[in-house]
Amino acid sequence: MDDEEGYTGPATLRVDDTDVTVDVELRGYFQPIDGYYHWYGRVARHQALSDLVKGRKTATRITTPQGEAAGELSDPDPWNRYRITGTSRPPFEVGADLSS
Repeated sequence: MDDEEGYTGPATLRVDDTDVTVDVELRGYFQPIDGYYHWYGRVARHQALSDLVKGRKTATRITTPQGEAAGELSDPDPWNRYRITGTSRPPFEVGADLSS
């Protein structure tokens, strides 16, 4: 999509009661059909995160220098980079009102 926005850089993922500092690449867009902002991305390979999550879907709280949000980790790729997704306010700044 032409109107995607995003963030690339450091982030902290909270899984259960454990914080893991990782690098992420995130993108997002407003979906007018359901009225929500959808954000998604990949977490760079991180052994401590892999040991904690063990390849299963896991709820997480992500914090970046620009914000924080609830998300879900899932689907590690062959290089052990986890996918992260969320709906509504993203953990990064967006240039436009989320409801327009």
